[in-house]
Amino acid sequence: MNRQHAAWLLLAPAAIVLGVFFLLPVAGAFALSLTDYDLYALADIHNLRFVALNNYWALLHRPLFWSALGHTVYFVAVGVPLSMLVSLCAALLLHSPLARCKPLFRTALFAPVVTTVVAVAVVWRYLFNTKYGLVNEVLGSAGIHPVDWLGDPHWAMPAIILFAVWKNFGYNMIILLAGLQAIPAELHEAARIDGASTWRQFRHITLPMLAPTLLMVGILTVCGYFQLFAEPYVITEGGPLQSTVSVLYLMYDEGFKWWNLGAASAIAFLLFAIMFAVSELMLRVGGKEAGT
Repeated sequence: MNRQHAAWLLLAPAAIVLGVFFLLPVAGAFALSLTDYDLYALADIHNLRFVALNNYWALLHRPLFWSALGHTVYFVAVGVPLSMLVSLCAALLLHSPLARCKPLFRTALFAPVVTTVVAVAVVWRYLFNTKYGLVNEVLGSAGIHPVDWLGDPHWAMPAIILFAVWKNFGYNMIILLAGLQAIPAELHEAARIDGASTWRQFRHITLPMLAPTLLMVGILTVCGYFQLFAEPYVITEGGPLQSTVSVLYLMYDEGFKWWNLGAASAIAFLLFAIMFAVSELMLRVGGKEAGT
């Protein structure tokens, strides 16, 4: 047996698993998006009709879809830079030679990532409560009037962004910390000998050397934030006035509340197309900057 045949033989179990549990469901979901599969078709398959691209066309003419897409883009545009900034600052602090008890702080900062979303979201609902929430109590002690965080359409999404950043920044922090540890210490030492300040070292050594890691973290974070669902589902239930309805939340409503599974599948593939386009754009633009 030659090496090529041996390689395919070793890859076959994993390829079969991927084909059965990923490729086939994706193909089935795409086929479903071309039909009007709903509760009536679920009861009797003879009610199923092939509608081609009508589901996609109807979504593009549906105001709620564009509203949900706008909320999702807003969440990504604000949440991703904020999350990456917090992650980078935390990684720099943990990487600093002046830091003490690093294992303890790494564990503490990473802990929100492994906690259950629903459990911590319930806690955050109480923190942002208008009447007796801790956030408004702190604001009140500073002379600021209470904010209706979860009842005001202008503040509901920022509250969810703050929660998502706190919940997820630890994952990126670990990746960025590994990238910082991979930068040769000799570069910083040589820069210090030449009289470079800490800011110049960060700007001309740390950031360029960390650019490929930042690009990867950025793409992963964007893809994760585009799939916003659990946070608004638990904290605001899509309200107030549908101001926190995301694309994935709309897909859930269509598929499991109204049982329009064909339309829900179409939403999923539209979201995939958007995520793919944004990721490809980031890869092309960021790849040139990172030199990859």
